[in-house]
Amino acid sequence: MTIFDRDRWLAQTREEAIDPTVPIFDPHHHLWNHQGSRYLIDEFLDDIRGGHRLSGTVYVECQQFYDTEGPEELRPVGETRFIDRLAGVRHTNSGPVDVAAGIVGFADLSLGEAVQPVLEAHADSSNRFRGVRHASAWHEDGRIKNAHTNPPPGLLRDERFRSGVACLVGMGLNFDAWLYHPQLPELAELARRFPNLTVVLNHMAGPLGIGPYEGRRDDVLQEWRKGLSELAACENVYVKLGGRTMTSAGFGWHRMKSPPGSVCLAENLKPYVHACVDRFGPDRCMFESNFPVDRASCSYTVLWNAFKRLSREYTPSERAKLLHDTAAGVYQVGSVRAGARNDVEPQTPANAKSPQAVSKIQHSHSAYRPS
Repeated sequence: MTIFDRDRWLAQTREEAIDPTVPIFDPHHHLWNHQGSRYLIDEFLDDIRGGHRLSGTVYVECQQFYDTEGPEELRPVGETRFIDRLAGVRHTNSGPVDVAAGIVGFADLSLGEAVQPVLEAHADSSNRFRGVRHASAWHEDGRIKNAHTNPPPGLLRDERFRSGVACLVGMGLNFDAWLYHPQLPELAELARRFPNLTVVLNHMAGPLGIGPYEGRRDDVLQEWRKGLSELAACENVYVKLGGRTMTSAGFGWHRMKSPPGSVCLAENLKPYVHACVDRFGPDRCMFESNFPVDRASCSYTVLWNAFKRLSREYTPSERAKLLHDTAAGVYQVGSVRAGARNDVEPQTPANAKSPQAVSKIQHSHSAYRPS
């Protein structure tokens, strides 16, 4: 299905934004232009103009816009540099949005200590740079697509990789983790090894519903909840609530005659959201769009309507954290960015950077279809 076909399909299910004055912050989206699939700033702005009061976003790496020359390990810095040029406040019908208020780039942490100059180059390229995602999603079954980084099994347990992670800690940078639910124990080990590292679990660890997991949703939920409980004991771990409308979730919404509405989405997402919030609490959970990957099943407006429906089950303070404040705090954007709420009090991540540390980082030098 082309993007134009997808647009026509998504247009069959239209909703007005519910609770349009409630601020939201989107901590996970991509931009790309790859093999005929274009989703750049114009396409993203079209999607977010549905009436939600979006204050800002975090861009997450997707192996795009790399430099084509120079040392191989430094080429991913081109992505941070490219996004920094696109970043900034854009005005929509619901107010200003600081697009890419935070940037999560890629650096090959398997380089070990040799990754340090790569991290410094990212930081030099943008004062919006907040951390690294080195995806480790891997499964032995060929029906399940491994991450775009082509990771080996057991990557998070590799000592050289962990040496690279130690460089993140030293620079006060976050680590975004993308893996599948059977790998949760590996991430818990990493989080315990580096208690001062802020770890952000992407897409609730993507509980699988395809391949060997098709038709086994209850079994998967049980295994996933067990892994979540172990991970939640690590107070330096945060969770992005989303990614359930990816095709790998196994709901099959992308094959329906028309897209699901927000009531349907909320009902199906409820056990996953509840499991995360029950274990981690609203202080460590944040809703995310994962667009355009999750665009396979629904529009941006419908998706955030579903999130808002789910968040109504919590207190106003908890709801504000889930929809806005936790993400703004973890990525240290909060009220310092134009368009954000003035009353936000950002969380304090495990490796929060002091102004002195940020200055030191910034001046230390004078696939596809990822999730």
